[in-house]
Amino acid sequence: MRKVWIGLAGAALPAALVWALWPQAQPVDLGIVARGPMQGALVAQGVTRVRAPYTITAPITGNATRAPVEIGDHVIAGESVVAIIQPADPALMDARARAQAEAAVAEAEAAVALAESNLRQAESGLAHAATQLERGRALAARGTIAQRMLEDIEAAHQSAEQALAAAQSQLQLTQATRIRAQAQLMGPQANFGPNGEPGECCVRIRAPQTGIVLSVTDQSARLVQAGAPLLTIGNLEEMEIELDLLSTDAVQIPPHARAVVERWGGEGTLDAQLRRIEPAAFTRVSALGIEEQRVRLRLDLLSPPDRRAGLGEGFRVHVRLILWEEDAVLQVPQAALFRQGEGWAVFTEEAGRAQQRALSIGRLADGQAEVLDGLPEGARVVLYPASALADGTAITARD
Repeated sequence: MRKVWIGLAGAALPAALVWALWPQAQPVDLGIVARGPMQGALVAQGVTRVRAPYTITAPITGNATRAPVEIGDHVIAGESVVAIIQPADPALMDARARAQAEAAVAEAEAAVALAESNLRQAESGLAHAATQLERGRALAARGTIAQRMLEDIEAAHQSAEQALAAAQSQLQLTQATRIRAQAQLMGPQANFGPNGEPGECCVRIRAPQTGIVLSVTDQSARLVQAGAPLLTIGNLEEMEIELDLLSTDAVQIPPHARAVVERWGGEGTLDAQLRRIEPAAFTRVSALGIEEQRVRLRLDLLSPPDRRAGLGEGFRVHVRLILWEEDAVLQVPQAALFRQGEGWAVFTEEAGRAQQRALSIGRLADGQAEVLDGLPEGARVVLYPASALADGTAITARD
């Protein structure tokens, strides 16, 4: 028995050494070459905009009262008053200007008094001429005076009438001059009543379209110049998305490209479509200090308002612009690819061993590569192949 045990131990030792030194199958992750939908896309951050906002400006220079509307108020076209502008207050005068204005008023009042005196004199002259005319006509009817004398009396009456009309016009002229001179003395209190209340309104601006008040330049009453912006109105049902892309990326986008709006704050995704790529680029400095040429894109938001409730002006969204898409593309995971010279290669799993295969790939998207040639559908490929993996190495799928 001793010899038997010694023989068994002697045989087991070489077997153990062979088993220990025998190469073991290397555990690997495997992927499948399969057909499926594939699409190329550009992902960028965008900002929502109202498509056609109305910026209301002051039509005249004057005092804008406190804004009758606030941001978020709903306004109706042609009905809602969105701004009120009153006449501007007169400027303050220095001592010399006030003294000159007071002298002009005194001069105008003296001219009015003179015109009133001339008017009374013209009225007296006309009354005397009317009496003379009546007496002359009676005498001429009895033949007491000659016809020529009657004509002289009638001419004198007409002259008296013209003198009265001239005196009346002169009085009106001097009264207007007095009013103009008095207006020069008006101070900043001219537009206010006895109780300090604002005077009569000059301009009431009504909403040009139905929508929501997006912004108000200033809620407080203030002096505004003609053309100064007062507020902005827009319709939130007509929205668009504004994107800024690198010019090298923008040239890849096809006309009217489809887009998907993700991470906008609500549930699900929203549909959008490219409407315009602006023809002129602009320079922007990135966070790393690099000058970039960027292009602005505008997309129409196609989803109905009830699907994007709460989305307003200037909200940040993430947009996925679809460059191309196909329904059935033979594709392999990009994690299986590695360089072989100038081309690409993968390790496939065949009968428990790794087999190196060269292949041609096309477009890349979402971690997948389009297989043009070199791999059949259904092939199992090694993902993330280690540098020690070689052609013919035994492999096993990792749990």
